[in-house]
Amino acid sequence: MQRGNWTIKTSKLAYSLIEIALAFLRNTLTQQNQTSEGMRDARHYWLALSRAPRLGDARLRALLARYPDPRVIFDANPDQLAKMGLPEAARQYIRAFDWPAMADDLRWLEQPDHHLLTLSDAGYPPRLAEIPDPPPVLFARGGGEVLTHPQIAIVGSRNPTPMGQETAFAFARELARMGFVITSGLATGIDAAAHRGAMAGGGRTIAVVGTGLDRVYPGRHRELALEIVKNGACVSEFPLGTPPIAGNFPRRNRIISGLGLGILVVEATTRSGSLITARLAGEQGREVFAIPGSIHNPLARGCHLLLRQGAKLVESAADILEEIGPQDPVPAPPAGQPNDNF
Repeated sequence: MQRGNWTIKTSKLAYSLIEIALAFLRNTLTQQNQTSEGMRDARHYWLALSRAPRLGDARLRALLARYPDPRVIFDANPDQLAKMGLPEAARQYIRAFDWPAMADDLRWLEQPDHHLLTLSDAGYPPRLAEIPDPPPVLFARGGGEVLTHPQIAIVGSRNPTPMGQETAFAFARELARMGFVITSGLATGIDAAAHRGAMAGGGRTIAVVGTGLDRVYPGRHRELALEIVKNGACVSEFPLGTPPIAGNFPRRNRIISGLGLGILVVEATTRSGSLITARLAGEQGREVFAIPGSIHNPLARGCHLLLRQGAKLVESAADILEEIGPQDPVPAPPAGQPNDNF
């Protein structure tokens, strides 16, 4: 009988200890969650809001202008969310929001040289903020400060002639030496030559991409993208995980043109996306330059069309400098190696 009582008492003690341990664990997890909530800043909330379905750039820009602290949006009740003009899908997303679902995005943001810039941030590229439809949220990897320096975009065919590639490389190299950051789109052909030329000139370069910054397109430019991160920045308006959807590339062209003082088209057909970028540059009040070529070269026809429409003919980097004026030297990139987790 005594043994039975002892067994019962032991079992009760064990259950009590388990309950105490579980209560301690719950309390610890609650404290950790509260600490994590307290450590989150506006960037984290704008990052979360950038994932909201059917929100759109125009609404997100309006929210940025109206609510400097995005916590107000996440703390709002259903009636308040409706009065903010948010679509039902976005309201449901906010009401049911779960931070663990953002774990990958948050880990990316906390890595060195990973940035999220909103239109209200001091580090947002000032010239880009001037265009009619600036991206409300901009992801950047590399030296974020390079986005504020004077830039010239160089664009052209993905399938240029050898002479076209050499020309893009040489212009980028010389313009970089003159104090310009060279902006392009990381595509094959003229884009890649421009990025490489800028770095060969000891300058800095920016790649505006049409995917999330956790991937590289085309894949064979992974090493080039890493070099760009070391010597400038990769930039995207698209959230992490965004694949290379065809429509994203024409959309990002307004950023390529909007970041800079002007754009140079090296080789392009009359149907090239580079002409879209040049048109956007003109609409944004940027200088448009084009290099003439042989009348027998189909890749010269796009440049000739631009020249007939009023683009400035250039034969050397000095021609561009004469139009735009001298620039202060761009500071060298900080020492250090980026991680390679593209």
